[in-house]
Amino acid sequence: MKYIIIGAVAGGASTAARLRRLDEKAEIILVEKGEYISYANCGLPYYIGDVIKDRDKLFVQTANSFNERFNIDVRPMTEAISIDSNLKSVQLFNSSTGANYSETYDKLVLAPGAIPIVPPLKGINLPGIFTVRNVKDTDLIKAAVQQLTMKHATVIGAGFIGLEMMENLHHLGLDVTLIERADQVLPPVDFPIAAILQNDLVEKGIDLKLNSSVVGFSKSANNRLIVEIESSPSLETDLVILSIGVKPNAKLAVDANLKIGDFGGILVNEFMQTTNPFIYAVGDAIEFKHPITKKSTTSFLAGPANKQGRICANNIVFGNTNSYLGSINTAIVKVFNHTVATAGLSVKQLVANNIPHLVSTVFGGSHAGYYPGSEQLAIQLAFSPKSGALLGAQVAGNKGVDKRIDILSLLIQQNGTVTDLCEFEHAYAPPFSSAKDPINMAGFAAENMLNDMVEVYYWDNITDFSKDEFLVDVRTSLEFKKGRICSAINIPLDSIRERLNEFPKNQRISIYCQAGLRGYLAQRILSQNGFQVRNLSGGYRLWKECTDALNATQQLEKT
Repeated sequence: MKYIIIGAVAGGASTAARLRRLDEKAEIILVEKGEYISYANCGLPYYIGDVIKDRDKLFVQTANSFNERFNIDVRPMTEAISIDSNLKSVQLFNSSTGANYSETYDKLVLAPGAIPIVPPLKGINLPGIFTVRNVKDTDLIKAAVQQLTMKHATVIGAGFIGLEMMENLHHLGLDVTLIERADQVLPPVDFPIAAILQNDLVEKGIDLKLNSSVVGFSKSANNRLIVEIESSPSLETDLVILSIGVKPNAKLAVDANLKIGDFGGILVNEFMQTTNPFIYAVGDAIEFKHPITKKSTTSFLAGPANKQGRICANNIVFGNTNSYLGSINTAIVKVFNHTVATAGLSVKQLVANNIPHLVSTVFGGSHAGYYPGSEQLAIQLAFSPKSGALLGAQVAGNKGVDKRIDILSLLIQQNGTVTDLCEFEHAYAPPFSSAKDPINMAGFAAENMLNDMVEVYYWDNITDFSKDEFLVDVRTSLEFKKGRICSAINIPLDSIRERLNEFPKNQRISIYCQAGLRGYLAQRILSQNGFQVRNLSGGYRLWKECTDALNATQQLEKT
């Protein structure tokens, strides 16, 4: 058998290596348009920022080492020009030698990846404007930031890569402006979680411009770049990083008349097979059925791409026996003192897809509070109001974010419920967790909502309060004096039973505490005494994070 794989980074290299492990006798050709194969593109921002100092550490394999280990014909600097699916052949062009030739195949795998979105703006091709997608991009940026005249950088796009680039440029000592068209950083997550990160960026002195669209670029009299922003003053900068997203690189598939999905990716079935039975596809270039929405979707993550490669190779060698269940886009990013992670669908996505859901937010310690170094985590869950099935999860904090999101991701993939979280058994010792882990606490809060044990309201509902609303802060008087919400009165939790006569029976009572737990306890006391009461999800802390982020954004827009 003869296999050709087009694209030699995560998905393609994984497919090729698995094919060899399964079939020692097959002829395998691995084609890569660029100079390098199997490199860690997720590590590129950290090499630019000198966190990773050795450039060679970025390369998992070279063409020579891959060939020696797997006996695979690796062809870098070779571009696939076209596919003739009738003749089962690929037209190839070697940019080093100028050779133009064709190769036949028994099975073909497309793994061409994604390409950066570069809008057709005025001046978009000026020197000093870069994308971050491959080693060549990285080398150019690295050379630019090492110039002594480099003082200021502008990053356009506050998604995962944009935030990593912003942090690493700041790490090099540059002043950084971060521009985002949306009204929050990290658009894939929901605002309450993004707000926690957003406040940290402002504290670190990042010039954050939200609700801002770049409309063009030009050069100043002193040869600096001018970034032109719609409805805002232009700014001068020395370097621009475009990080506004990527799109599937599906040109080969389009020209070969393979079916393309709603997002421009190569449509594959559960076996990673395209609409041509002899052509498979993996990685950033594909579209597949989302496990929750059941609609076509994409994933631009290295983890899914590697897993797709393994499944694809299994199906090529053994027949279509190994199903790919899809990706829920589990992702994580570290920015300064905060880590934010997400799995499954955000609340925004659930709303857009008309999927019924409930949302709960809790705070908990990364490990036992009495053991030194414990830090707070925020955990947001979205779940089905009928079955309690987990639909999405987001975690923000510092220590322990990664292990919590991995647990939540696995449960989402396995159709787990909030009750599963309540019963989740974790390894406990004070340096690592609490007897009731924040994961358990998130499950408890969600299950209480599911079972109608508590009615909640959210930070942004406070602006909808009527004059008849009775707002009560159940924290201690000392906490209350440090800050409160609107015109709340203070009736501490431990004095509620003695002060029941102060609560009105003919009004809805809205209560809050610092993070939600004491509010829940107060709600249980009051509801069992005949009061109509609801508790603020995430408490005063989440409300303050969100309102601080909004106020900071409004202040930045004024300046």
